[in-house]
Order: sequence, then C-alpha cells, then structure tokens
Amino acid sequence: MLRILLIDDTEKKVGRLKAALIEAGFEVIEAGGLTIDLPACVETVRPDVVLIDTESPGRDVMEQVVLVSRDRPRPIVLFTDEHDPDVMRQAIHAGVSAYIVEGIQTTRLQPILDVAMARFESDQALKAQLLARDQQLAERKRIEQAKGLLMKMKDCNEEQAYTLMRRQAMSKQQKLVQVAEQIIAMHEMLG
Repeated sequence: MLRILLIDDTEKKVGRLKAALIEAGFEVIEAGGLTIDLPACVETVRPDVVLIDTESPGRDVMEQVVLVSRDRPRPIVLFTDEHDPDVMRQAIHAGVSAYIVEGIQTTRLQPILDVAMARFESDQALKAQLLARDQQLAERKRIEQAKGLLMKMKDCNEEQAYTLMRRQAMSKQQKLVQVAEQIIAMHEMLG
C-alpha cells in the first residue's frame, strides 16, 4: 500500500482528494497547507508519494518542491486549477513528477500515481548517470593532471608516466585516481 503525504491548500476541495485516495486504497497522511516545512515533513512521514492540491502553485509551493526534490527526492504529484503552460514548466523544473489540471476522479488516481512514480524513477536514474559521468570526468582530469606532473618530475613521455601510475596502482591495489591524487598531493606538499 502506497503511503501518500497529502498537502491540501484549497478551501473548495477540502477532504475530497483525501476521500478519493482512501477509497482507492491508499494510506493517506494529511498535512495542513503549504505553510509547513515540506522537507522536514517528508523526512518525518517518509511517504512514497507527495501529493499537493492547490488552486495555483505559487512561489512558496515551488520553493518547497525544489527543497524536497533536492534533499529528500520523492515523486510529487500536483493537482491544480492553473492552466498556464509557464507555471506547468516551472513546476516540472522544480521537481513535480505529474502536473494534473482539474479533476480528481478515483479511477484516475492509480494511473496518475503510476506515471508519476515511473517518471520519478526515470529522472532519478538519469541524475545518477549524470553524476557518475561527472565523477568519471573529474577523475579523468585528475589522472591527466597527475600524469603531466609525473612527466615533468621523471622527465618521461605520457605513455611512460601512465605506465608508472598503473604499476603503482596495481602494486598498492588502488584505483588509478587514488594514485593520481597521491601524486598531486605530493607535488603540492613539495611545492
């Protein structure tokens, strides 16, 4: 059973969305309005999905969504009456997984949540790949820097410097980037 943190910021629909979620078989934890500290609430409740019902998502809503997406990523579904494409783009950019305009129907809730969760998982996988590539690039730069330093220190060519680094990594059972960091640290220490 999915745990849903429900943030209801509308007067006209109070209880309607909660009733629809309970009817659809979800565990609903309700938090009052968007004046709460959403990241702290997410940390405490640990929901599977955050669901926000608001007439029009303002700057405060977007800031809360950004903080959750950055610090405690969860699928976020936003139900709103706001049709403005710019607001929709801002919400998606802030971290909303599904932006639903008008209409809370019990039969639509499960597919909406499924899509939001699938999109969230896809976004998280892409972020992880990007982070891994950034790390690989940073490591590659450090290896190249160390290789350059070693070429100057040992008066050797690039291939010889790389071979020296590889031998050191194998003999010490370290990664090449660890050897590179040691060379750079030694160079900085010795000036």
